[in-house]
Amino acid sequence: MDTEKHSSARRTVAILSRGDAAARRDATPKSGRFVDVFDALAAVGVKGRPVIYDESFADAVREQLLAVDGVLVWVNPIQDGRNRAGLDALLRDVAAQGVWVSAHPDVILKMGTKEVLYRTRSMGWGSDTALYQTAAAMRAELPARLASGPRVIKRNRGNGGRGVWKVEKLPTSSMIRVLDATKDTPEELTLDDFLRRCAEYFENGSVVDQAFQPRLDEGVVRCYMAGNRCTGFGHHKVKALVETPTARAGAGPRLYTSNADPRFQRLRRLMENEWTPQLISLLDIARSDLPAIWDADFMLGAVQSDGSDSYVLGEINVSSVHPYPIEAPAEIARRIADRFQLKL
Repeated sequence: MDTEKHSSARRTVAILSRGDAAARRDATPKSGRFVDVFDALAAVGVKGRPVIYDESFADAVREQLLAVDGVLVWVNPIQDGRNRAGLDALLRDVAAQGVWVSAHPDVILKMGTKEVLYRTRSMGWGSDTALYQTAAAMRAELPARLASGPRVIKRNRGNGGRGVWKVEKLPTSSMIRVLDATKDTPEELTLDDFLRRCAEYFENGSVVDQAFQPRLDEGVVRCYMAGNRCTGFGHHKVKALVETPTARAGAGPRLYTSNADPRFQRLRRLMENEWTPQLISLLDIARSDLPAIWDADFMLGAVQSDGSDSYVLGEINVSSVHPYPIEAPAEIARRIADRFQLKL
């Protein structure tokens, strides 16, 4: 997804994020969320350049991107009511003209949507997962799945827990019980009422249906990756979709650790040596096209016969991974330096 571009020894990489005209005017490498990334790039001889994006000045952003060697993109799928349609078209355009884009929109579509849970369900991180392309399919198939236990319904593209629901059948009623991941209190609805709430998800995508993981209240482990290498972990007890007061009281912020954290060395080995190679093979992604920074969220699955935990993938985040472990910027910079050396 890139071609030879500049011949100068020092490469320039844009760091693109969403903002308004004032943010665009005031942006510098020494301010904002990505100072650590700018510093890490400078340490490997790459010049970083802040680029602020908004649809109202997209043409000017395009000209900025055509003047650099690469661009690291931090923009959520949905932010302040706006999606990435215009931005993704712009990024495809500049990539076609030789600018390296990470993450490329086509890579995001392959690995950064909830559909990846369905496409990789046969892997070691997989679970009982279904994909609904239409509301009619969901209406026909969901009741039978609810009969075997609670499910988690996930909009294909979204962030911040929006479009994620725990759904379960009530034992003595035709109603279902649903809990929005962004809220604290469940509701009782008819299946048809719930389907009406999900109708908009099918307007430009699909819906994934995954078995609820009963060990969710023990926490979620986030594995941060720079390309095909683990760069650290984040662990936190979550409130989303957790209902018991005791478990909710134990929820807290994500705690970041390095890739040397002894608690997660088995997960690191699985990610680096097995699951990432399987992922890119299954999804037809070149190893060099893996995002400079991405992460995978894991819930604990069943305890295995040897006493170790199994891991169940909950989502992969690609579009806007931030914050991250303090070791991540240096790993991102090393990946970029290695990539440009291949082009010299």
